[in-house]
Amino acid sequence: MTDNSLDRQLTQLETCRYSFGRREAARVVKLLKRLDAARFPDSPSLIRFHEALLFLRAFPQGPSVVRVTERILNSFHKKVEALRKASADMDDFDTFEVSGIAGTQMEDTLSFDVANWLINNRRMRNKVEVAWENYEPGRELGTTGPRFIPLLEDDAYVEADTPWRRWLEAAAGKKRVPAWLISRFEHLPLPARQQAELYESLRVPLRWSLENSVISRTRTWKPIRNVFYHRIFYHMTPLISRSQVSLAAELARRPPQLTRLSRKQGEQVMDMIREVMLVRYRELYGTTLGDPASVMRAEVGRGVEIYLWNLPPDRRLPLRAYVAGLTLKNGVPINYIEAIGLCEWMEVGFNTFYTFRGGEAGWIYAQVLRCLCHRMGTTCVSVYPYQLGHENEEAIESGAFWFYRKLGFRPGRTELQQLAEREEQKIAADKNYRTPARTLKRLAAGHVFYEIPGSEVGAWDRFSTRNIGLRVNRRMARHFGRDAVLMREHSKRALERILFPRSGGVSTSSWTPLEKAVFEKFALALADVPELRAWTREEKEDLVRIIRAKGKQDEMLYLHLMQRHRRLRRALLALGS
Repeated sequence: MTDNSLDRQLTQLETCRYSFGRREAARVVKLLKRLDAARFPDSPSLIRFHEALLFLRAFPQGPSVVRVTERILNSFHKKVEALRKASADMDDFDTFEVSGIAGTQMEDTLSFDVANWLINNRRMRNKVEVAWENYEPGRELGTTGPRFIPLLEDDAYVEADTPWRRWLEAAAGKKRVPAWLISRFEHLPLPARQQAELYESLRVPLRWSLENSVISRTRTWKPIRNVFYHRIFYHMTPLISRSQVSLAAELARRPPQLTRLSRKQGEQVMDMIREVMLVRYRELYGTTLGDPASVMRAEVGRGVEIYLWNLPPDRRLPLRAYVAGLTLKNGVPINYIEAIGLCEWMEVGFNTFYTFRGGEAGWIYAQVLRCLCHRMGTTCVSVYPYQLGHENEEAIESGAFWFYRKLGFRPGRTELQQLAEREEQKIAADKNYRTPARTLKRLAAGHVFYEIPGSEVGAWDRFSTRNIGLRVNRRMARHFGRDAVLMREHSKRALERILFPRSGGVSTSSWTPLEKAVFEKFALALADVPELRAWTREEKEDLVRIIRAKGKQDEMLYLHLMQRHRRLRRALLALGS
């Protein structure tokens, strides 16, 4: 097959992703078989084939398309290896957009928790190594290493040419250095967070070979019984476009049924999201540290499953509640979710992977919001500027601001709302007009909001928990000589005196360490609420319940209790605005 012929057939296949006629499945299968037999001369053409295969596996026209795409994907590593043997340039496989294809290698500096999970993953055991040519430790290993490398300081403290690799390999013996290093940090007599801090200070680059692993992006899908096929049926459209989605109508529907999974099932979901994020060079707090006991699933139709989970009690944020998630389409991971809430307000991140951005993103986003609003009790949804394009060129290129705007979101800043309205007038007057990138960057400078009917419009426009944190730190500098320990103790005692006046302010003595830690953080935040003393006894007791609920197994209890405490809500809004 000539290069021109190959390019033409790849273009035909890419077009077929959005064609759903009666005979389309047969046409797609014929194209797939031709391309499967073709010789690919370079990385870009093979990557195009790979991405089309994944899209068709998630959005198939019929059973034959599923069978053929799975067969080709399961042996795709051979095509990659053939390119490597032909001395093709393999750098294109390691870009942020398309990384994780079977048959390739990956390299990254991972957090302690992800590195630990990867090294001990049965599917990747003995496939992870240190990328020595990109690693030259210095003072950081010389300072930390003596904890588990005897006599290292005699070399590291005074010599300029310490052979770090020789030291590490000598200490590791027959064990691979990454596995040995992780195990040494795990055995340090320190809390888990401090173990992680020390390991991450070393900035160790790890390399792993995907080969034909199911961890690869190529083969990461979950077998399902009932595949949803995209075909033309009477009045039904095969793909729901964003313009067909009414967010108001979707959120007004009956909430999806969320089913809690067993811990074993939850652990399988947590393994999947770590695999999904690892091969895409992504890592989120909630995808790395999710609580497998909290995983819930919703089946929302059209082959879409949404999984949501919380953080374990000892890893939660000080004030906000956290939910992370993953969406599968016909068993294929197509996006990840992050939602952080306080009272009725929720800040949400929704990232559809590059491969699937032509596939019902608006409708799926609406289903994700249905699940989140139901689970978290949210009535005000906020999207942070990065999602819109602030310091995010990819979001600018995709026109992310208009994705949210056309679903009904409004800018929280008056000048940005006026700019959006001017742009809408230009679009209405000229169908060929496209908002310039410089204007999209201006529009992405602030949050956008969507309020469910009945909520207080504009209440959260100027709010940020960052404002509360900065306020606390300014108070520390001004009144406590920049001493965090002194301020924590003073604030804790002050809040105890207010909430437990009859017990002499010592009613937290019997609390768990986790409950005491949450109490201390609330004490720091609420120290600037002078009217707290004037709260009724019932309001103070409710505040105590909220604080203690933060450490319960289900963090949503904390959020729902908070939504009923009007005075606390007003205080937090004032502090953060």
